[in-house]
Amino acid sequence: MGLWSKFLEREDASTYISKDADMPRILHTKDFLALGVGTIVSTAIFTLPGVVAANYAGPGVVFSFLLAAVVAGFVALAYAEMASTLPVAGSAYSWINVLFGEGFGWIAGWALLAEYIIAVAFVGSGLSANFRGLISQIGINLPPALSGALDTHSLFGWASSVSGPNGGFVDIVAFIAIILVAWLLSHGVHEASRVEVTLVVIKVLAVLLFIVVGLTAIHPENYSPFVPAYNPNGTTLGGFQGIWAGVSGIFLAYIGFDSIASNSAEAVNPQKTMPRGILGSLLIAVVLFVGVSLVLVGMFKYTKYVDNAEPVGWALRQAGHPIVAATVSTIAVVGMLTALIGMMMAGSRLLYSFGRDGMLPKWLGQVTENKGLPNRGLLVLTVVAVLVGSFFPFSFLSELISAGTLIAFIFVSLAMYSLHKREGKDLPEAGFKMPGYPVTPAIGAILSAWVFWGLSAEAKIYALIWFIIGIVVYFLYGAKHSVLRSKSGK
Repeated sequence: MGLWSKFLEREDASTYISKDADMPRILHTKDFLALGVGTIVSTAIFTLPGVVAANYAGPGVVFSFLLAAVVAGFVALAYAEMASTLPVAGSAYSWINVLFGEGFGWIAGWALLAEYIIAVAFVGSGLSANFRGLISQIGINLPPALSGALDTHSLFGWASSVSGPNGGFVDIVAFIAIILVAWLLSHGVHEASRVEVTLVVIKVLAVLLFIVVGLTAIHPENYSPFVPAYNPNGTTLGGFQGIWAGVSGIFLAYIGFDSIASNSAEAVNPQKTMPRGILGSLLIAVVLFVGVSLVLVGMFKYTKYVDNAEPVGWALRQAGHPIVAATVSTIAVVGMLTALIGMMMAGSRLLYSFGRDGMLPKWLGQVTENKGLPNRGLLVLTVVAVLVGSFFPFSFLSELISAGTLIAFIFVSLAMYSLHKREGKDLPEAGFKMPGYPVTPAIGAILSAWVFWGLSAEAKIYALIWFIIGIVVYFLYGAKHSVLRSKSGK
């Protein structure tokens, strides 16, 4: 069998449904809403509105969030139909495997693997930075050796922009946070979901508290000009260029609905719960992002947020609300655990899918006998994320989160055309239909490609390197050990 024929060989959807039957269907709409909101409304909502306003769009940051939501919305519609038709573990990886073939499925899955590994490490590091900043205000400071990643500059001679803090050896807070979430997930999805729902409710209340208190400190003159004039040499880029640059910078905030789809094998009545969870969480997130952005740039001139890593807490303190600032900052730190839960759930299910199909060692595709949990995939994800997040600086790779996700989004949007041809034939009828078909999938793919093109040159280079590694892994291991290949006897 030729390499190209192997690349295009497709899996039968019924095989996935049968293999995933050991994973109990216990997640309801509220659980998926919590997963989505918890992942989307994470560190980003307390930092990105100020950063993007100061660097790119001014008060027009609102338009950046809305435009990013439009792009994500088109893809979310495709995800909703896919997840309702093929409610299996692995999201885009499994869907593309069924619709386009094993090789393309592997590329989509490999892209998502970069997203989840780096996102878990990224959120863990962000949680650590905020926690250390919080306790420093009461005079508690961790030793430098436990406060940051390994100084790779001194070890390997890398550029100083990717070096950890001087004297840093391990980010102990990130290490502990990732281990604790892994321990929670290893004891059951139901238990983790209850924690997730509780923390998401508390986090949303904190965001609303900021909006309500911040509204009392609004100065209308701070909104003028709402979209600064384009100035490529200024502090703020301005114009449509600035707004669009902001879209690329904040798109990472809207990737949470893929984490919902990755858990669709554990959904109760996925034909209804998956679309509601995916689209509902995106809508809630958009409203919260726009609300925080409008209040933040109204409280102080957007130029005040230049190089400000904590714009929400800073704005509240400067406005004379130190207690509210401390409350919101504390809840923000605890609330970051929700993003860890969502990303680690999704990443472990993706690794399980790779093992299930023989694309990586098959022991990854086994679940626990008592609760049907993919704990082996969780273990691998935890170890890798701990190494990345606790011992090595990764800021130079952070845009890979967006790059990997956008590539998967393009695949899923284009796969809608194959899905529609097969629904009601060898695939079930969808519980949700993407409105505007056949135009909307093309729009989703084009807009995702446009956002990808707006990423930095470094992100594109790192993405290319990651995919070259993925192709090598596929042909040296996956193509030889694939369960699909064994089943077909080729």
